Amino acid sequence: MGRIADVPAEMTEGEAGWLRRVLLALVALGSIGLVVELILLEHYDSAWQWTPIALLGVMLPVTLVVWLRPGRVVLRVFQAGMALFVAAGLLGLWLHYRGNVEFERERDAALSGWALFWEAMRGATPALAPAALTQLGLLGLAFAHRHPVIHRPPTVRSRADDHTGERS
Repeated sequence: MGRIADVPAEMTEGEAGWLRRVLLALVALGSIGLVVELILLEHYDSAWQWTPIALLGVMLPVTLVVWLRPGRVVLRVFQAGMALFVAAGLLGLWLHYRGNVEFERERDAALSGWALFWEAMRGATPALAPAALTQLGLLGLAFAHRHPVIHRPPTVRSRADDHTGERS
């Protein structure tokens, strides 16, 4: 017991399906919570601030379709959206940090180095908040990783299928 040899090499289909449902539920619930929070914070003063709201608004219905009827195309759209979540979250980290740096420099022009970094990280704009979008994107990508609908091998057809349209 406790040895590596005791651990199954792969999950069963049922275990993987359950884990996928949990990951997708986390993406959906997190997305709903995040879009509500962004709206309550009035995070829509500029086009950059609309980016996460727009992404979440587009991806929530896609997530619902993935939950109800996962098909190859909708899963690929979902993966692309989750990759955009990751990218937008990383961009948001930079924008929040940069805005805080500018604000701190206006307050104290002599501030630099570690002190500037520390004040910017603790600034009025939550510097790490956009990482929540990145986290949702990573959860979504984990959900779609090796998803059976995407990675199902094509069905083998015989020559008779080509001519008659029936399976032998």
